[in-house]
Amino acid sequence: MRPLLASFPLLALLGGCSYLPTWDSLPTVTGEKVLGLVTPYRVEVVQGNVLTKEMVARVKPGMPKAQVRDLLGSPLLTDVFHESRWDYVFTINRQGTAPQKRLVVALFEGDKLKSLTVPDDLPAENDFVAAINTFKPSKKEPKLELTEAERSALPPPKRSAETAPTAAAEGPAPGRVYPPLDATLPKSGS
Repeated sequence: MRPLLASFPLLALLGGCSYLPTWDSLPTVTGEKVLGLVTPYRVEVVQGNVLTKEMVARVKPGMPKAQVRDLLGSPLLTDVFHESRWDYVFTINRQGTAPQKRLVVALFEGDKLKSLTVPDDLPAENDFVAAINTFKPSKKEPKLELTEAERSALPPPKRSAETAPTAAAEGPAPGRVYPPLDATLPKSGS
C-alpha cells in the first residue's frame, strides 16, 4: 500500500510535464516582452566618445593632433592604412530611451587638423543629458508643511505626567543619574 501511495506524487509530476509546451511551440521574444508576460532586463551598452556641440566648437582647423586628442579624447577608431583619419563613434542603447549613434570624423594633413565632419543631430550637453535621462519625476510634489487652518483643525496633543513642563524644569527623570562629562575626558598634559 505504501509504495502505491508514494508513487502518486511521481505520477502527478510526470502528468504535469505533458502540460508544458515544447521548445518549438514557445512564443518568441516580441517587442519588450518574453512569453507576453515578462519584460527582460536589457544591458545598457555605451561605446565610444560622447561629443557635444560645446566640445566640437573648441576644435579649430590647424590644431595639432595632440591638442585635438586633449579636447575630444582618444578616437575610437584609428586606421593603420589611413593615419590621417580619426573616427569618433558614439553609440548608446539604454532601456527606456531610443538608441543613439553618431560619427564625428577628423581629417589631418600631416600633424595639423584639416577638417572636422560633424553630424547635424549632434546635441548640446544639456540636450544629451535630457535624452538619456530615464528618471521621470512625479508631476505632483509632496506637501511638506501644514497651513495655519490645517494646524488649528488638529486635535491638541495629550499631556502626560512625563511630558509636563514642570518635569523638565526639575531635572532628569527619577532613577536616571548621569556622570559628569568632565570625569570621562582625559586630562590635558598627562
